[in-house]
Amino acid sequence: MSAAAMRLHLVDGTYELFRAHYSKRPERRHKAVFGLVDSLRALAADPAERLTHVAVAFDNPIRSFRNDLFDGYKTGEGVEPELLEQLDAAEEATRALGMVVWSMDRFEADDALATGAAKFAGAVEQVRILTPDKDLGQCIRGETVVQVDRMRRRVLDEPALIAMRGVGPASIPDWLALVGDVADGVPGLPGFGEKSAARLLAAFVHLENIPDDVQKWPVSIRGAERLGRTLTERRSDALFYRTLTLLRTDVPLSETLAELAWSA
Repeated sequence: MSAAAMRLHLVDGTYELFRAHYSKRPERRHKAVFGLVDSLRALAADPAERLTHVAVAFDNPIRSFRNDLFDGYKTGEGVEPELLEQLDAAEEATRALGMVVWSMDRFEADDALATGAAKFAGAVEQVRILTPDKDLGQCIRGETVVQVDRMRRRVLDEPALIAMRGVGPASIPDWLALVGDVADGVPGLPGFGEKSAARLLAAFVHLENIPDDVQKWPVSIRGAERLGRTLTERRSDALFYRTLTLLRTDVPLSETLAELAWSA
């Protein structure tokens, strides 16, 4: 099969499991696993997706190396035990469908997705990352690597990402460092909203390039003086937060592209 005929789907299995658990479907034992399986089957059956190669990544356990760096980073605390208890069954069910599972321990599922996208982007027509998580926007590359939100039926390529966020993929970790990421426990800097952060990073791309002197900011930003003081005083915090929001692309994934092939 030529590269032009192949697509690689990288699925956030943890998100799919959680989405199934919190759906409005009737209660039943292991309902989240059933919902996950239904979702993956629907993906495989969707002619528009043209599934040829696939891997599904899970956070199992929820904790990662980032918890060693920052006490406030997300953990499994507060997650319903009956949901956490289904992670092993979810991985087993996914393998039973003939799909490769990337079970993450020290790394996160998002790191596996980022690594898979970086590793195989040149070998297939398109890598499709299936998750709505904002941090995966940093992996988008033109139309070669895109992000798919199946719930909203939305596909983000690079122009669409810029239109939505106001910044390109390279700036997404910096943007999240400024505005914060509640889902991951990254606090961000006080006062920075999505628009103000995007306007700054659209001009300077990365945090370290932003001048302390707001007179050198080439864009009109509401509350610039206050934001400038905050950034000057807490730039080191923002740079640290970026180490949390920057996804790893060096997860040791052993599979070749051929081993990710899927058939009904």
